[in-house]
Amino acid sequence: MIAKRTYFRETTAQQRKLLFKTWEETGSVKQACRIARVSRGTFYYWKPRFDEHGYAGLEAFARRGPKEPKGTASEIEERIIALRKENPDWGKKRLADALAKANNWVPLVSPNTVKRILVDAGLWEATVSRAGKKREASQSDR
Repeated sequence: MIAKRTYFRETTAQQRKLLFKTWEETGSVKQACRIARVSRGTFYYWKPRFDEHGYAGLEAFARRGPKEPKGTASEIEERIIALRKENPDWGKKRLADALAKANNWVPLVSPNTVKRILVDAGLWEATVSRAGKKREASQSDR
């Protein structure tokens, strides 16, 4: 039987303070974690910061990185837009392949990134999916 791991969501500053206050009073990591409803790993993650900065160190914590840490270079975006204007019948896959071909077949962007750039530039028309067309046809027949 595989042991089921308990999920602990991100802790709050209040939880962390309760955790270390209880630990100082009881001396028991297990009891402090149970009362604060955090894992032992969380306790040992925060302990060095608590030892160095005390309760003030429990306030702030390292946040997750930005969702889009790097964007597409403006030169690549310009090349995509220029290729689209030269070849308006090419789709996102063909444009991405053309960029890769010019770069010794090393992909620079994904087809979906090409589409996003073209949508932002106003060069991509929204199409109705086949399922949507079928639905429209059946509703107009009524």
